Amino acid sequence: MSFMTLFRALAAFTILFAAVAAPAIANGQSRSNLEAAINGDHRPPGHVARNKYRHPMETLSWFGIKPEMTVIEISPGGRGWYTEVLAPFLRDHGTLYAASYNEQSEQKYYRDNAKKFLDKLAANPSVYDKVAVTMMSKERMEIGPDGAADMVLTFRNVHNWMNGDYADAVFSAMYKALKPGGVLGLTEHRGDPAVPQGGRAASGYVTEEAVIELAQKAGFRLLEKSEINANPKDTKDYPKGVWTLPPSFTLGDTDREKYAAIGESDRMTLKFEKPGP
Repeated sequence: MSFMTLFRALAAFTILFAAVAAPAIANGQSRSNLEAAINGDHRPPGHVARNKYRHPMETLSWFGIKPEMTVIEISPGGRGWYTEVLAPFLRDHGTLYAASYNEQSEQKYYRDNAKKFLDKLAANPSVYDKVAVTMMSKERMEIGPDGAADMVLTFRNVHNWMNGDYADAVFSAMYKALKPGGVLGLTEHRGDPAVPQGGRAASGYVTEEAVIELAQKAGFRLLEKSEINANPKDTKDYPKGVWTLPPSFTLGDTDREKYAAIGESDRMTLKFEKPGP
C-alpha cells in the first residue's frame, strides 16, 4: 500500500470516527442552552439534585434533540421533571406537546396530577407559556397531530401502561404521531432478564426485551441502546419493587440509608425510529 493510499484510508477513518463519536447536539450554543435549561433557576433545587441520577444532558443529547424540533413528551406527571428542561430549550424555535393525564379521569390520582401539572405551567408563563398540553390516557390518546413530531420522549412510564393493559395502544399512538424518520426516545426501569416478565410490571421493572417487542410490534425499528442511565448497584429485588428506592422510599425509614446508597433505579435507554417511506 502506497503512502497516499494509506493516508486517504486514515483520513476516511478519521472522518467516520468523528461522525460516530460526535455528540448529537453539535452546535455549541444549543448545548449551552440545554445546559442552562437543566440548571435553570426555574427548577426546584430538589429536581436539579436528581440530575445525577437522570443524566438529562447526556440522555437528551444522545436522543438527538435539537431546539427547532417538534417534540411530544408522553406522561410528564404532576411534577413535569423533564418538562422543566424541554420547555425552555424548545421555547423559541421548536414546539413542545406535553401529553398529560386526563383531568376527567375516574381515578383521583390522574385528576390530581393533571391539575398539578397545569398549575405548574400557569405559575411560570415566561418558561411554559408555549407548551401545548394534550392528553395521554387509557380513554383518550390525543397526544399530538398525526405525523407532525420529530421526536417523542417518555421517561419511566412503560410499566404503568403495562399494568393498565394499554401499552400496545400507547406505542401505536406514538408511532402515529411521529414523522417518517422520527425518533422515539425512551427510558424505563430495567428488569432482570432472567425474571419472566409476563404481561404486567407489578414491581415497576420491565425487561429490555419486553419494551423492544412492544415498540417493534407498533412498527418501530430499534436504532441503539445506551448505558447512560445504568445503575449496577440496583439488585431489583426489593419488598416494594422499584418504589423501595429513592425518590419514593416506600418503606419510609426502614433501611433508608441502604436504599439511598443504591440510588435511583437501573434504567434502560433506548432509541427507536419510525422507518421512512
